[in-house]
Amino acid sequence: MRQLTRTLATTVLALSGAFAYVHAAAAEPASVPAPVKHVAWSKNANIYEVNIRQYTKEGTFKAFAAHLPRLKKMGVDILWLMPIQPIGEKNRKGTLGSYYAVRDYTAVNPEFGNLADFKALVKQAHGLGMKVLIDWVANHTAFDNRWTVEHKDWYLLNDKGEIFPVTYTEGAEPEYWTDVTGLDYRNKALWKGMTDAMAYWVRETDIDGFRCDVASKVPTPFWNQARDALDRIKPVFMLAEADKPELQEHAFDMSYGWDTKDLFKDIAKGKKDAKALKDFLEHPPKAYPPGAYRMRFTSNHDENSWAGSDAELYGPAFKAMAVLAATLPGMPLIYGGQEAGLDKRIEFFEKDPIVWKNYPYADFYASLLKLKHDNPALWNGQYGGGIEVLETGNDKVFAFLRKREGNAVKVSVNLSNAAQTYALPGGKQQSLAAWDYRIEAPASSR
Repeated sequence: MRQLTRTLATTVLALSGAFAYVHAAAAEPASVPAPVKHVAWSKNANIYEVNIRQYTKEGTFKAFAAHLPRLKKMGVDILWLMPIQPIGEKNRKGTLGSYYAVRDYTAVNPEFGNLADFKALVKQAHGLGMKVLIDWVANHTAFDNRWTVEHKDWYLLNDKGEIFPVTYTEGAEPEYWTDVTGLDYRNKALWKGMTDAMAYWVRETDIDGFRCDVASKVPTPFWNQARDALDRIKPVFMLAEADKPELQEHAFDMSYGWDTKDLFKDIAKGKKDAKALKDFLEHPPKAYPPGAYRMRFTSNHDENSWAGSDAELYGPAFKAMAVLAATLPGMPLIYGGQEAGLDKRIEFFEKDPIVWKNYPYADFYASLLKLKHDNPALWNGQYGGGIEVLETGNDKVFAFLRKREGNAVKVSVNLSNAAQTYALPGGKQQSLAAWDYRIEAPASSR
C-alpha cells in the first residue's frame, strides 16, 4: 500500500501480511483482496525447526520424541522437521551428505528410523497439541534419485542430454550445488509425480503441511495446484523458503522474513539503529497479500551453519533481537538448540550433536511464546493487531504498540550496547540497560 499520512508523535502501520503504512482511520479500498485463509490453529502459533541428525546423540525420531513434552511445556506449536528422506550417495558432500539431496521422496532416511517410527512421532506430537511440517525439496534431487533413471525427461539436461549440477549464476557470485541436479517443471508429468509424492506424506503419516525449499525457483502455478490437491486430503499449512509475494496469493501461508533478520544482524553489530527499523516499517521493500504471514527469526539451519552462531551474530544483543522477532507482526521461529544458548555452528554434512546445557534459555522463550498465545494483539496475519511505532526521542530505543479488540501490548527495546533514556508520548522519562527491553501487556509483562 502507498504511504498516506504520518502523525507527529507516532508512525501508524497496519498489518496485512507484510507491513503496510497507512493512516489509522483509513478504510481499506474495496479492491483489496480478501485475506488468505489459514488453518485455525495457526492464528497465534509459533514454529520450531528440528534437525533430527543433530538434535540427539542417536539422531533418530525416537530419541527426538523424548523431547516433545519439554517442547510442549516451552509452548512450541509447530514442529518443522528438516528433510527426513534418504540422502543421495552419488556426489555426496561430506560423510553424511546434505538433507536437501533427496534420493527417494516417499521413503524414510534409515539413519533416523523407519516409517513406523515417524508415524509414532507425528501421533505423539498431535497428542500433545503440536503440529508437524516436513521439509520438501521440489527444485532438485540427488543424482541417484530413482527418477533420474525412470523419468530422466523430468530433469534439466545439458547439450549432451545429461543431468548436471544445479547452478545459479544470477547472484553476485555463481553457486554450484554439486550434489544435486535440477528438475524441469516445463514437463507437466513432473507436476503430478511431485504432487503425488507430497500427498503420500499427508495421507499416510497425517503430517500438517510442508516447509518448501527454494520455493521461488519452482513455478507458482505448480504450488497452487499442489496446495489444492493437499487441501483435499486435509487442510494444510505451507511455508515457503522465499519472499516472493505471489506465492502467498494462494499456495503458501507464510514466507521468510529475511528482511528483518538482516536488520537484526546489522543492529546487533552497531551498523544500524532504531531509526533503520522505523524506516523499514514505513517503507517495506515488498507488498504482500492481505493476511499473509511472514516468518520472523534470528537463526535457522542456514544462518547457523553458514553465517554464524547466535554468539557470533548477536553477542549480548541476542535476547533483544529475539524479543523483536517474537513481537513484531509475523510468526516467530525458534531454531532447535537456541533454548540451549547454541554457541557453535552446527556441521551440515557431518554428525555434530547439539550440546543442550540444561536449556538455559528455555524460560526466556517460554515467556515470549506465552505472551503471543495470550495476547490477540500479537497474533498472526489478520488475526493480530497492527503496529504503531512510538516516538522515543532516542534513535537507540525502538518502541511500538500493537492492539486488537481491547488487547494492547507495548514493547520498548534498547538497540545499543549502552544504557539509554527515553520517553514515550505523554509519558515520563525511562531508562533501559544495554540491549534490555520492557514489555507491557495485560496477560503477561516484564
